[in-house]
Amino acid sequence: MKKEAKQSGNIAKSAGTVSIAVMCSRVLGLVREQIFAAMFGAGMAYDAFVVAFRIPNLLRDLFAEGALSAAFITVFTDYDTNRSKEETWQLASNVIVFFGILLSILTLLGSYYAEPLVNLLAADFSQVNGKIELTIWLTRIMLPFLVFISLSAVVMGILNAKGKFFIPAMASAFFNLGSIVGGVSLALILPNFGYPAIVGMACGTLLGGILQLIIQFPTLARCGFKFIPRLRIQDPGLKKIIFLMIPAVIGLSPTQINIFINTNFASSCVEGSVSWLNYAFRLVQLPIGVFGVALSIAAMPVLARHAAKNDVKGMKETMASSLTMVFSLTIPATIGLILLSQPIIHVIFERGAFTSLDTIATANTLTLYAIGLFAYSSNKILVPVFYALENTKYPLIASFIAVASNYFIIKQTIDSYQHLAIAFATSCSMIINFLFLSIVLYWKIGGYPLAYLIRALGKIIAAGIVMAGFIMLSKKYLMVAFNNNLLLSTMLLLVIITTAAIIYGSVLHLLKLQELTSVTLKIREKFTR
Repeated sequence: MKKEAKQSGNIAKSAGTVSIAVMCSRVLGLVREQIFAAMFGAGMAYDAFVVAFRIPNLLRDLFAEGALSAAFITVFTDYDTNRSKEETWQLASNVIVFFGILLSILTLLGSYYAEPLVNLLAADFSQVNGKIELTIWLTRIMLPFLVFISLSAVVMGILNAKGKFFIPAMASAFFNLGSIVGGVSLALILPNFGYPAIVGMACGTLLGGILQLIIQFPTLARCGFKFIPRLRIQDPGLKKIIFLMIPAVIGLSPTQINIFINTNFASSCVEGSVSWLNYAFRLVQLPIGVFGVALSIAAMPVLARHAAKNDVKGMKETMASSLTMVFSLTIPATIGLILLSQPIIHVIFERGAFTSLDTIATANTLTLYAIGLFAYSSNKILVPVFYALENTKYPLIASFIAVASNYFIIKQTIDSYQHLAIAFATSCSMIINFLFLSIVLYWKIGGYPLAYLIRALGKIIAAGIVMAGFIMLSKKYLMVAFNNNLLLSTMLLLVIITTAAIIYGSVLHLLKLQELTSVTLKIREKFTR
């Protein structure tokens, strides 16, 4: 499969560029979560912040990282391949104007109806004095985030289609930077004027969203973009994007719909449950962002280009290589998160207001979230294939199956396992979603290199087993340091993770995984020029 190797090398190169940028963003995101943990722990203030941010964040994931992003890249790539520059830039400008107006209206409506929205999402917060009022206040502060972050997604789509990956991916680091610098500064200042510190963190979140948009403007200008401030509702390109988006709003992001349901259930559990779930999910988001999202961003324009040229064979090869890379990165990450969950949470979060009990609760949650990591990341590859084929029906059906299975599993287990039931149900629903999409896609495109995927998966699992053996042998020494010295346990944890990664990569190299070989050759070529 020489063509797959070449294709995987190109995608891996783009994904590697994105991964570096996403890694910067995720590390800053972890720093942000550490600050939250130290300042607010897992109590009323952070519970309120998480639920308040859930509303614009849910809409952000549906519009920015979901339906709008996938639909826009598909149509924009088609225009960029088959139309003139003037028509392409007119489409981009029209989309920016249309969604800028639409999302501004949604933000105003959300602010007006903030109270019923919060009561719908977390009705049980009313049982704690002042908690529901604080959540409504924070919601109104952070809702405009939706406008800036969604427009940022459109700009990112333009740049990705033009082969620019680093700056758009790096832009999210500026969101976290704005949240940290602006948020912490205001959190320290505002209490002097009678405002809660958590309000400062909410303002910082809004500032971060603005920074994420404007940091991409210089690169956009260098690509030759000319903004035309004109709204054309009847534009065929805009209509096509909206047509693709309508089912995709539900179909692309079943996880976000599940989060909405999960937050409602979590608000009925013991105080701190919303926080534990959020801290754990943030950690799972690190490998998802670095591996799943990065590969998705790199592969999406390639898939769209194959679709525009009606090259089904090229699409199959791209998808198979992309899935292999996702498996090779997420399976070892899953093993590491499960076996080292408690030491990881202890090192990252346990200080200030974050207690040892919070560590245990969050670590148990992280273990259950990690089970579905490979499926969550793989769906980031599978769903864009359907959009590239302009077939949004099956992701829509998959979303209903995922939401239904998530709700059913929670209902059956929440009384016994509380917040842990929510993490377990999320992972199960993602795996069910993945299996459904894989089977349907195999049927719809007349098969894909399944034998190739199975052989690659066998090599990945074998390397993962060797890596797991090393971690289990090393963990007992880590637990001794864990109870005595934070600096020593941090250093030992880093050594174990680094050594485990080297062992895993070495075994895969010996087993000659094609994707790893092609990436290694690319790196070698670069340094031997």
